[in-house]
Amino acid sequence: MATLMKGKEIADFLREEITADIEFLASKGIKCAMAAIRVGERPDAVSYEKATMKWLDKLNIDCVPFTYPEDISKEDFFKEIEKINNMENIHGMLLFRPIPRDIDTGEVEYTISAIKDIDGMNPVNFGKICTSDETGYAPCTAKAVMEILKFHKIDISGKKAVVLGRSMVIGKPVSMLLLNENATVTICHSRTKDLAAVCREADILVAAIGKAGFVTDEFVKDGAIVIDVGINVTDEGKVVGDVDFAAVEGKCSYITPVPGGVGSVTNAVLARHIVKAAKRLNGY
Repeated sequence: MATLMKGKEIADFLREEITADIEFLASKGIKCAMAAIRVGERPDAVSYEKATMKWLDKLNIDCVPFTYPEDISKEDFFKEIEKINNMENIHGMLLFRPIPRDIDTGEVEYTISAIKDIDGMNPVNFGKICTSDETGYAPCTAKAVMEILKFHKIDISGKKAVVLGRSMVIGKPVSMLLLNENATVTICHSRTKDLAAVCREADILVAAIGKAGFVTDEFVKDGAIVIDVGINVTDEGKVVGDVDFAAVEGKCSYITPVPGGVGSVTNAVLARHIVKAAKRLNGY
């Protein structure tokens, strides 16, 4: 039976470090704060914003909402981003996606201040990940994967890691983070030939493809470590991952559940990134 890598115990562990840093900054008269930037009223974005605000409030981190109408002009939106960039009392910026089609996502990514870009949108931060520069911010979910492996004292060096998915949110950054820890990394995607066979080579398999139950036991070798980043909602309203948990659990050595796995750690990483930005912006 595989060891279940639950997110809550890892988040609680990280919370101790985060709380200590928040208290240190508070002793210097600094209150950590994040801008929650949302365009429109998409129910999923509104729900995520509320959950994020609730989590940060428990840690005594201010989550300041900046909400704009769906029809905001490109020019006005970029002006608002620049205003937030220059607010001394705001240390981190989180943009809820997607944004309106007439606003170029690439331009937004470059416009958000790299030092406040706590979810790794700005390509400057991706470049820092690629060069092992610790001042950069990886996307929180990608970093959460690494925290899970670290917490369970899994030696990454020399391991074969396969990442299923090549997005800039998870696939590519987590591949670079694994490479920085001396894993041999293969990135798979929709054009990969013999996909299941490639995945079966993995000592560490990270599933981030966005297809419910896509990864079956055919994709997993005996004793592999499986991290499921997927969040999918079935027709019945059930939240499931990219991994067919029932089929895979008996074959691997470690596995993350969905829900209750990577997502819980992602929230903790977000808070830690805000604190890291607050320290850097204030010279600590």
